[in-house]
Amino acid sequence: MKKRAPLLAAIALLPAAVAWSADPLVLQSDFGVKDAAVASMKGVAVGVSPDLDIYDLTHEVPAYNIWEASLRLAQAAGYWPEGTVFVSVVDPGVGTERKSVVLQTKSGHYFVSPDNGSLTAVAEQLGVAAVREIDEAVNRLANSEQSYTFHGRDVYAYTGARLAAGVISFEEVGRELPAKVMLIPYEKARAEKRRVFGTIEILDPQFGNIWTNIDRETFKALRLKPGDDAHIVIFNDGELVLTQTLPYYPTFGRVPVGEPLLYLNSLNNVSLAINQGNYSETFDIQSGASWSIRIEK
Repeated sequence: MKKRAPLLAAIALLPAAVAWSADPLVLQSDFGVKDAAVASMKGVAVGVSPDLDIYDLTHEVPAYNIWEASLRLAQAAGYWPEGTVFVSVVDPGVGTERKSVVLQTKSGHYFVSPDNGSLTAVAEQLGVAAVREIDEAVNRLANSEQSYTFHGRDVYAYTGARLAAGVISFEEVGRELPAKVMLIPYEKARAEKRRVFGTIEILDPQFGNIWTNIDRETFKALRLKPGDDAHIVIFNDGELVLTQTLPYYPTFGRVPVGEPLLYLNSLNNVSLAINQGNYSETFDIQSGASWSIRIEK
């Protein structure tokens, strides 16, 4: 017993010296919460480690909408600490030859997802440090090999949980791939003289506001002051959908109830809204890579 005392003393001091904890695990999908799909993913993660902190980004991405999945990830990721593991499952090609990957961004975040375009926005905004293909021979839920339609549970939640819990390192995810992911093409924000161009990225679903990818710096090319009118032209797949003149103001309350305005949203991007109304429904405007906008003074 005397000979083992130094070893026991060292073990007793180990937790204070290491102070290790799991990284957050954040889940996104198009599953909704009407059935047990999301709970099953969380159950797999807890089975890997009951110490994991598991959070939901959203499970209300419209079915199969990889563009919106990409944007929702980018909206949230930068507010999470380095090391956070995101599992994003919007996977219309489940069971096909599309790759299952983990993207490590230059910001130190990890994204577990099919490589189908869902990682477009985080790759562009946070930068690609490395990409690895998930080795399903190692990183797959036991006894799920004959299941081909729920990789969100069997592969992505399982791998994401193992990575977040420190059961595996990033290098143990699988073989390294070229440092790039599939990107969805769209019109980038740009300014030409006194015009700005961009994409209608996404809707504010609760209120129907239109959010573009035209950032504050690009918007400055218009030299608009609060109260100035802006002329907008909206296209879908190159076809004219709407032309409109509306005022620029920093807040909704600067126009009468029911009137439209142009403003900068919480991400500092150009947006369109109706004060206490729904712009998307009123003017039948949607979002996505095919929806583009031109604004001029």
